[in-house]
This record gives sequence, C-alpha cells and structure tokens, in this order.
Amino acid sequence: MNTDSISDMLTRIRNAQSRKSGFVEMPYSKLKEEIAKLIVQTGFASDVKVFKAKDSKFKGMSISLKYNELMEPAISKIERVSKSSLRKYFGAKDLKPIIAGLGVEVISTSRGIMTANEARKKHLGGEVICRFY
Repeated sequence: MNTDSISDMLTRIRNAQSRKSGFVEMPYSKLKEEIAKLIVQTGFASDVKVFKAKDSKFKGMSISLKYNELMEPAISKIERVSKSSLRKYFGAKDLKPIIAGLGVEVISTSRGIMTANEARKKHLGGEVICRFY
C-alpha cells in the first residue's frame, strides 16, 4: 500500500480542527515542514515545531492551529490538488488568485516550495500541491 504523506498531513489538520484541538502532531519530512511554514506565514496557523522524542529515532512535527473567538478554525477548507494518480502543473500565467486572494495555493517550483502569489511574482510555474482558505 502506497500512502501519500501530504494527504495524510492535510487530513490530520482537518481532523484536529474538527475536534477543536489546539495543535496537531505528525511524522516529520522536509516537504511537510515547508508546507507547514507557509501555512504559518500566511496566518492560518500559529507555529510549527520539529521535535524528536527521547525514546524514538524519528522526528515529529507539531502545528499550532488558529481559531477565532467563536472557536471556528482559521482554515475553512484544505485540500490536496496534485495527487500521485493525477499531477497538476500550471505555468505562471495560469496561477489565479483563490477566493479573491483570500486563499492560498502551495506550489512546488524549480526554486522550492512557495505560495502561488510568490511564484506568479517570480514568473515561475510548477506543481500545485494543495490549497487552503
């Protein structure tokens, strides 16, 4: 069985928000850390921490989630766009704003992981990993 670690990450975030949890923990990878940093940078989460338990040889990652005064999550929808079964690539001109600029698409470009806005400004296209708003 082949599992998609990015889809697993996004599902863990969705599940934690439905439980109104303050944070979510998951196995660490560099790609997941970069995506989590973009979620924090865009204001949809508070903090990202990488940790290693004393009795384990594997790293983990924790994302502190954000909620408003009514305990509604900052991320109303988070979804995987490019999947292992169907990759989605877009050129710089094809990257459009999500929900009038309120949403964020995460793009894997030749210069690393960045938001669609950053990629558009740098005239870069790439694989759309996920989107959230």
